[in-house]
Amino acid sequence: PEQVMFGNEKDYVATRVAYKLGLKGPALNVSTACSTSLVAVAQACQSLLTYQCDFALAGGASVTVPQVRGYFHDEGNIGSADGHTRTFDAQASGTAFGNGVGIVVLKRLDDAIRDRDQIFAVIKGAALNNDGSQRVSFGAPGVDGQAKVISLAHALAGFEPRSISYVEAHGTATPLGDPIEVAGLTKAFREGTDARQFCAIGSVKSNTGHLDVASGVTGLIKTALALHHKVLPASLHYSSANPKLNLESSPFFVNAKLRDWERENGIPRRAGVSSFGTGGTNAHVVLEEAPELQPSAPGRPWQLLPVSAKTPEALENATAQLSNYLRSMANRLSGENQPAALADTAFTLQTGRAVFPYRRVVVCREPGDGAAALAAGDSKRVFTQHERSSDPPVVFMFPGQGAQYAGMGSSLYETEPIFRENIDCCLTILKPLLGTDLRAVMFPKSGSEKESQLQLQQTALTQPALFVIEYSLAKLWMSWGVFPAAMIGHSVGEYVAGCLAGVFQLEDALTLVARRGSLVQAQPGGAMLIVRQAESEVLPLLTSELSIAAVNSPNLCVVSGPYNAVESLERILQTRSIATKRLQTSHAFHSAMMDPVLKPFGTLLKQVFLREPQIPYVSNVTAQWITAAEATNPDYWAGHVRQTVRFAEGVAKLMEEPRNLLLEVGPGQTLSTLARQHPGKRAEQNVLASLALSGEQELRGFHETLGRLWMTGVKIDWNHFYSNESRRRVTLPSYPFERKPYWPQGATQPTFAPVGKPNADVSLSPPVPSPVPAEPKELGLAPRKERLVVAVRS
Repeated sequence: PEQVMFGNEKDYVATRVAYKLGLKGPALNVSTACSTSLVAVAQACQSLLTYQCDFALAGGASVTVPQVRGYFHDEGNIGSADGHTRTFDAQASGTAFGNGVGIVVLKRLDDAIRDRDQIFAVIKGAALNNDGSQRVSFGAPGVDGQAKVISLAHALAGFEPRSISYVEAHGTATPLGDPIEVAGLTKAFREGTDARQFCAIGSVKSNTGHLDVASGVTGLIKTALALHHKVLPASLHYSSANPKLNLESSPFFVNAKLRDWERENGIPRRAGVSSFGTGGTNAHVVLEEAPELQPSAPGRPWQLLPVSAKTPEALENATAQLSNYLRSMANRLSGENQPAALADTAFTLQTGRAVFPYRRVVVCREPGDGAAALAAGDSKRVFTQHERSSDPPVVFMFPGQGAQYAGMGSSLYETEPIFRENIDCCLTILKPLLGTDLRAVMFPKSGSEKESQLQLQQTALTQPALFVIEYSLAKLWMSWGVFPAAMIGHSVGEYVAGCLAGVFQLEDALTLVARRGSLVQAQPGGAMLIVRQAESEVLPLLTSELSIAAVNSPNLCVVSGPYNAVESLERILQTRSIATKRLQTSHAFHSAMMDPVLKPFGTLLKQVFLREPQIPYVSNVTAQWITAAEATNPDYWAGHVRQTVRFAEGVAKLMEEPRNLLLEVGPGQTLSTLARQHPGKRAEQNVLASLALSGEQELRGFHETLGRLWMTGVKIDWNHFYSNESRRRVTLPSYPFERKPYWPQGATQPTFAPVGKPNADVSLSPPVPSPVPAEPKELGLAPRKERLVVAVRS
């Protein structure tokens, strides 16, 4: 019973919202009859300006029971004779009531600009008062009280009445209310101007009916949207003015048709909103159009668009909404304006939406392309996760020699400042060690890719280049909040893991890798052969010259040694129909041919201060978690050049934790492919590659990986993702709530008479529903599907 009471009793609305959303500012229920929601807005402005809160939700809700009902028209009373609210019209006979909920988000203007919110309007002044006893009756309005609250709002805003070009009136369309309201407005405006009929007036009640406590915020929303779209919506059901209004001698005219809202003398568009409650509590708010902000820049070439929902059905609906929105964008905007609009769309989806378990992403370069991919459900472009996400631990995997290719990471180098800064830092350290600048080798100009590829086959250049790419990629991921819970490196990739774990300082790690590469290259050439067979079955076939260089999966190993010995083994394996493949390498890595490297490299290692690892990683040598004793032992790193790379066993160790997500941090997807094929991989484990695609598609593949990390529950720091861009939030389709009726089963709704005089046949008359709210198009505005941010002048 208590839960039902808390859910239904109006006194708990504000505090229940604060509880559900974790809001800690003032949570106030306001009740001043018809002016309630605009009074709430005025009170919220005060809380913002006194720093009791940093943003505020303000509004009102009016839901009447029974939902299907009618009323008896009684001439002179508030109910309309024909079910229409004809505000300010000569035929006005009263108001029609409706149900509604309205709420706005309020922030201080400086904060809204800083947070890159979409600002629809700025509240420059808000005033409240009460008529007191200076009126005909408790329920009647008063001219003086209304005039004073309007004048006070003008004074607080610092506005001359002549600068205000629209007033959203309370507008009940009653024979008494409309003339008093216009008289009060006229009295307030005459304090500053004698001009006639320069200010348009209207009322949203002609569209929606009287929404009772929600009426004031509804008028505010209409006016803010009118300022945003720079149009004056029509006040409906108006043909000629009520002669009692004396509009000809007033500052006002009724805006009876949609028109452009022009500026006068360079003054910003300004408007007032009135709401007057039965009992005399009056509220008036003065608005100004939002300041012109600097246009958004185009942003990244590819944009990641994430969508999430609480159910599969809602996800499909949200996807359809986004597809339609993107299609509309493509049709509405010129090609030169689309990149910035698409980037702002991505920013809004990433930073302005709650994240739910059912998730989907698409990466696109143009809105039309994104719309088509979403509509078609292209499985190669659109990725979906239908499992509850749980922020899985991310494991970085760093590939070794053989993964390199000319141009690896070149698109990221051009577009991502953090990646570029780390690359440049590493290459500056390496230049005196290598005697050359690796940029030309790593990021060749068009037409020199083949030459670059040949240079990258030189171990002295390959290993430093791989380290630089992998280290910089890891730093980029970490800057976006993707931190490794654990790591594993393949051969030289373990040096990247050691550096990130703090075993090496960056400069020491680069020195070691550069020296390691030059020492290896100085050795006689050799060959390496991939053998699709288990290590235990290959070992008996090896001569003393051959070694198992790597065990990459339980049924795949690499044999290394002199050319002649490798060729002999290759022939034997062919006779047994065992699949083999030569690796394109210059030397026999991790074989006895590396023995001459051990002593000089060990001497260098003894000059480097080695520290205990701060991030756990799996050793290539033992396939176990690295120990402090191993990581700080120069002999471990020297022997690492010669020992077998036990990647398959290392991956098995990582897969013991079923929540681990494996992310290859380097060029290509060699390690991620091996990990996906590993028999120890569980169905729920995800394996991803940073640079799964190359060339022109490199950025698309990279952002798809970012999106799939988000889909699996990894928390992305979107603010750092946009640290070098000035983006803003825009209006997008909101969450597709699955609307369901919750009216008590079996409850009957009383039958009420239709509009008209009481008669003997009332019980036989069919019920008349409340007036249906007008479609948004009747307001002359686009349908609203986003929260409204109204900034407050500080």
